[in-house]
Amino acid sequence: MSLAFAFPGQGSQSVGMLSELATTFPQVEETFSQASAVLGYDLWQLVSNGPVEQLNQTDKTQPAMLVAGIAVWRCWQQTTDIKPDYFVGHSLGEYTALVASGSLDFADAIKLVAQRGQFMQQAVPAGEGAMAAILGLDDDIVKSVCLEATSLGVVEAVNFNSPGQVVIAGSTEAVKQAITLATEQGAKRALLLPVSVPSHCALMKPAAENLAAVLKDIDIQIPQTPVIHNVSVTSSDDIDEIKDLLAQQLHHPVRWVETIQYLAEQGVDNIVECGPGKVLAGLTKRIDRSVKAYPVLDQASLDKAVQALGETS
Repeated sequence: MSLAFAFPGQGSQSVGMLSELATTFPQVEETFSQASAVLGYDLWQLVSNGPVEQLNQTDKTQPAMLVAGIAVWRCWQQTTDIKPDYFVGHSLGEYTALVASGSLDFADAIKLVAQRGQFMQQAVPAGEGAMAAILGLDDDIVKSVCLEATSLGVVEAVNFNSPGQVVIAGSTEAVKQAITLATEQGAKRALLLPVSVPSHCALMKPAAENLAAVLKDIDIQIPQTPVIHNVSVTSSDDIDEIKDLLAQQLHHPVRWVETIQYLAEQGVDNIVECGPGKVLAGLTKRIDRSVKAYPVLDQASLDKAVQALGETS
């Protein structure tokens, strides 16, 4: 058996997430408490009670999702000795993966992703950027639709999530035009996503420059367990390269389909999604059915994954 742990990014957050797990594991609230001390506000209070509009602001979502992922990872470590052979994260989840791998200090990561969110929000004022999910079209058709819509501004295919599921991002008017064109091309669905910034497109280059400047002073270690990066779809043992990949990630696509395919090629046959939601487990099934995926977000799903992996090891 070869095992990867995957950490979700923005979009998997919800008010009340991990509340059930917190009743069993004190590690959940302890992890959020550590983060709150760094951030200067009560993150567990925000996650538990909302308001949802505040939780969905990218500078709040990013630390919340990172902390949620690490909280679940700590619950896993408390429960079992089963260790992954690889870590991976979707977009923001890459930072969670680096923390879990021992590459990035938890407190440093909290500060870093909060700043990342602020830089992203500053790069594109609210309302001027958008993201949309395009379902049921080939990647090449989505790319051509984006190219045609660039007459109205920046719009690019930015998340290759699974075959037939691509997320686009860019200027609001260009994204809306791409939605219209995708629908005309026969997309099953083409809908705007409830996000406050257009991640992973060229509009994020100013944010990437700001992030690169901050990363220079962040202490990063070589990961103890390989982390597969979104931009390169491979691991790195070069500290400067890891920092460069994190900055580049802001304006490069998330190559998730290739990431799961790469893991499968390395012999990975089980993936545990560590954090709220089941998005990555669902994508894994659509990308490669030979890879079993286990979302871990509460006591029942944790027990199920530990039992299944204990039996296959």
